[in-house]
Amino acid sequence: MSPVLRLLLRRLGISFVVLIGVSMLIFAIARIIPGDPARIALGPNATAEQVERIRAEMHLDEPIPVQYGFFLRDLARGDLGTSLYTNRPVTTDIAQFLPATLELVFLAGLIMVAVGLPLGILAARYRGRWPDHLVRVLSLLTVSAPSFVWAVILMLIFAYYLPFFPIAGRIKDIYEIERVTGFMTIDTALAGNWPAFWNAWHHLVLPAVALSLSGIGQAARLTRANMVETYEKPYIEMAQAYGFFPSRIARTYAFKPSIIPSLTIIGLDFAAMLGNAFLVEAVFAWPGLSRYGVAVILRKDLNAIMGTVLIIALTFLIVNIIVDLLIAFLNPRIRHSTRAAS
Repeated sequence: MSPVLRLLLRRLGISFVVLIGVSMLIFAIARIIPGDPARIALGPNATAEQVERIRAEMHLDEPIPVQYGFFLRDLARGDLGTSLYTNRPVTTDIAQFLPATLELVFLAGLIMVAVGLPLGILAARYRGRWPDHLVRVLSLLTVSAPSFVWAVILMLIFAYYLPFFPIAGRIKDIYEIERVTGFMTIDTALAGNWPAFWNAWHHLVLPAVALSLSGIGQAARLTRANMVETYEKPYIEMAQAYGFFPSRIARTYAFKPSIIPSLTIIGLDFAAMLGNAFLVEAVFAWPGLSRYGVAVILRKDLNAIMGTVLIIALTFLIVNIIVDLLIAFLNPRIRHSTRAAS
């Protein structure tokens, strides 16, 4: 068995244990929060018999360990129960709302990496000069303000004063697109409806930029700090002494070892976007999972809360596994240490 495969299996085992622990913790917290979910779902005018019937259907009249056992049994069947908020299966809600958030997060993550890393490289290459100072100020500015503040600012500038972008939704109502993947850009491309495809991108850009700005600043600062430290290494001085071009030194000799410590934080920032997107989704009326999660939390919809939290936790774990594999690929010492440890 290869060391990378062994590393993958080990990470999968740890992730499974973590996911069970998260489910137990969230399940217990959701059950002890004050308020009767059945009464909240049915409203104040429901009779006591109706409330008791809903409580029995949700096993709320059982002890918490027994309730958790029922939850694990249904989860093994792929059943997360029925949402009291939408009166639909939670799996149906997740299938509807998750692609919208993933589409937003994927583009935001791409923007974060495509803009943040070059800015960090630029700042490190010209450290102590005006490009470095400018990047550091911009990075601090983007990190200091939360995403929803940038969402409001971008909406005011590029949707109100300069009406270049729409302010709400994923696509214009005039387009009727068959749902295949749930990703609007992909579904419009599959349908061959290119006006709808560009309209979907038009709706996606502004919220994605707003969500990515804090990550851009974080990626730029981390990349700059790691590359400045790498520039102090002897092999960089040797490359400079041989007369290599500064751009080649930055790309080939300084960037690769510097990106390894940054990958973990960048990966966590990418995964955190899934949970932090709810304010951006609220500002742009984006019908995503994060906005749905806030709505079910406010209504103490236990089944929907569990489903939403598990999806977000699973995303964190998947991103962590991918980051670990990328680091192992970029750093041969990790692969060798894995072989030695085994």
